[in-house]
Amino acid sequence: MIRRELATFFAALGYFTRLPVPGWVGYSPDGLARAARYLPVIGLLVGGVGALVFWLASHFWAQPVAVVLSMVATIALTGAFHEDGLADTADGLGGGWDKAKILVIMKDSRVGSYGVIAVVLALLGKFALLATLPAEQVVAALIAGHAVSRFCAVSLMAAMDYARDDETSKARPVAARLGVGPLMFALIFAGLPLLLLLPPEQALSAVALAVLATLWLAAKCRRWLGGYTGDCLGAVQQLAEIAFYLGLAAHL
Repeated sequence: MIRRELATFFAALGYFTRLPVPGWVGYSPDGLARAARYLPVIGLLVGGVGALVFWLASHFWAQPVAVVLSMVATIALTGAFHEDGLADTADGLGGGWDKAKILVIMKDSRVGSYGVIAVVLALLGKFALLATLPAEQVVAALIAGHAVSRFCAVSLMAAMDYARDDETSKARPVAARLGVGPLMFALIFAGLPLLLLLPPEQALSAVALAVLATLWLAAKCRRWLGGYTGDCLGAVQQLAEIAFYLGLAAHL
């Protein structure tokens, strides 16, 4: 049981980050199918690394520089996995006129103007909001924001169907419909930093905006695609993270 859960965690770590995993884990479609529940845990790890880099950098440079370095660290850790999803989603929904065309555009490795604009605005938004927060709150914001935004992505997997019929899709192994148990597991790890690191009013405001951003993009994906894709999950994570920081900044 413990070995199976460790294998599932390492499968999630290997799929959602660039970090190496033990050789004994191997590849298992079943393991990847269970890996989605660990997304908020991966968020805690990624956010924790970003928070550590920010804290260390803030001892030597001004807060804006420390924020940039923390963002570089998190992007390097994930290989811009979710930013890529945001770009593909923006290109697809911006340039497609029906489900088939949108899915073709999303799968194209080239990045279009909608995708470039979306990623640039997302990075600028995160920078501006984190640079605006008091320095002592940035650490908590990064840890909680990365965990909560990944839970928002997981929630789509519990509420919507996978939109692609292509079995060769990269997201297909982790696209199984999430049950109540895995969803609650993910919720616990998304909720921990909210309870431990943030004042209740700020946490509530941040979560509310993250939920609204998730519902908005989920509605667009349901309308145009009849479900979600892996790119949609990445886009939801990015928008929810920005909305989360926006909610925190509203209490300054």
